This record gives sequence, C-alpha cells and structure tokens, in this order.
Amino acid sequence: MSQKQPYKPGEFQWEFLLPKYWKIWIAITFLMLLAILPWAIQWRLAHGLAYLCWHLLKSRRKTTLRNLEVCFPEWSPAEVETQAKQVFVDMMVGVFETLNAWYCPKWFDHRSSVEGLEHLTNAQAKGKGVLCLGTHSTLLDAGGYLCSRYFPLDVVYRPQNNPMLDMLVYRCRAPIYSHQIDHDNMRGLIRQLKQGDAIWYSPDQDFGLKQGIMAPFFGVPAATVTAHRRLMKMANAAAIPLYFYRYGDIRNPQYKVRLEAEVEGIPSEDELNDAIRVNKIIEAQLRIAPTQWMWFHRRFKTRAEGYENIYK
Repeated sequence: MSQKQPYKPGEFQWEFLLPKYWKIWIAITFLMLLAILPWAIQWRLAHGLAYLCWHLLKSRRKTTLRNLEVCFPEWSPAEVETQAKQVFVDMMVGVFETLNAWYCPKWFDHRSSVEGLEHLTNAQAKGKGVLCLGTHSTLLDAGGYLCSRYFPLDVVYRPQNNPMLDMLVYRCRAPIYSHQIDHDNMRGLIRQLKQGDAIWYSPDQDFGLKQGIMAPFFGVPAATVTAHRRLMKMANAAAIPLYFYRYGDIRNPQYKVRLEAEVEGIPSEDELNDAIRVNKIIEAQLRIAPTQWMWFHRRFKTRAEGYENIYK
C-alpha cells in the first residue's frame, strides 16, 4: 500500500468533500455572505456578538479583566471593565475587518495611511532583511492586508489543527502575504530574511521559558520570547517596530500603519536587556490603542519563582 502524501499548506484534498467537513463549508459560505454586508450592519453585528461573548466566555472575560488590572493600575475598576468590554468589541469588529480583507479588500480604499515607510526601505536598501516587531492585534489579517498595500510582507503563522480549515485560511491569506512561514520553520524564516524580506513577527505572548526569559511587561515579570535574537544574528537582519490600528468614528473607521526607526544594538550580548527593550516597544504600541490587543490571552501564565499566580 502506498503511503499517504504529507499535506502541503493551501493544497486542496478530495477528502475535504466528505461529510465530516460539510459544517466547515457551510460556515465558510456564511462568513463570505457576512463579508458583503454593509459596514453599518457589520459593526452592529460585531457589537451584538461581543455582548454575547462577554457573558458566555467567562474565563476569557476574567483573564481580560485581570490583565488590564495588572497592566493599567492607574485605571479605576469601572474603567477596567469598560475597557475590557471594548476589547471584546474590537475583537469582533476585527473578525469582520478580516473578512473584508479576505473577500472585499476594496472596502479599505481611502481608509488607510502609512507612517515611517522610509525606515523599512532604508534597511532593505542596505541589503538587510527586516523583522517587523508587532503584536497580536485584534485587527487580525486586516492589519496584514493594510501593510501589503504599502510594502510586501511575510508572516509567521501557526497552522490550524484542522487541515481543511488550514487550507482555507492559507488560501485567504495568500493574496495578502508574500510568504506564509510556519512558526516551526526556522530555516524558512532565516532564508527569507537573508533574501531581504520584511517579516511580521509578534514576540508578545507567553510561550514559557524554553523559548524565552523573564522580563518586565508593563512592570510585571513575564515570559518573553527571545528567538528573534537568534534569527537576527543568523540572518544579519534589522528589527523595525510595526504597528497598525483603527481610529476615528467606528461608523467610518480609518487605519494607520506605523513603522518606527530601526532598533539599534539588538541583538546584544545581554539577553535580558534585549527582552526589556522589545517589551517596552510593545508597551508603547499598545498604549496607542489599548483595547486593540488580545488581552484575553494569559500573558502572565508563566510565573517567576517567588511570584504568585496572577490568575487565581
């Protein structure tokens, strides 16, 4: 018997037509229909879904509240709750923004602008690849699409567990990103950096201490990814902060892509200092639009010795 060929990202397989995948096909068709709705209806639906998620996803709600309490101690309890609810709204709005980026990208015409593009072009003119240090924004792939309007961008991604869903997401992202690089494919990352690509890389989540070091994040010790230091050393790449966010009236939103000056001196010989600097960059980005980040993830789940569990 011949062995089954390994699945290739974005590749259609006939087994996807089997009944076990029909629910996904139905869901995707429904999402495509949502993408063609007028924005006024989309954002109203987003608010309704956010309300439901706030009340149904109790664990996510609790995590969001706790993260904001810890990171913004200057906020009152009422402010924390208000901002936490807005996180859920921004997440749901981001789902519709992503659907628009996948299926109706012209919706973003005349709604976006870029700042600091010269920082990227200058680094690439020197023959360097660029790690665009960004965040897990609630804009999701809409943020990547906005960037692609101004410069070619690769993305590091985590494959979906369901192969059919992975195929669909991969294909929807294909027009947006020049390359989609599996987060475990270090060789691919280094290869594209050596070729001078710009790669969206988000070192803003807790992946434990096997891949990082404890460093303060909003003043709280947090497991901080340091893999980008090795990537930059091996590929002689530059680090440039990248941020994108929504602003203005939600009924007629505008979007800003912001690139900052190359971060000098990273990687250095001091791993902790590099981690602190990157966390400071992310903190500054998040303060621009605090609720447009995925605060419902447990950013502080890994605790340093002697520190209590934040999520008790």
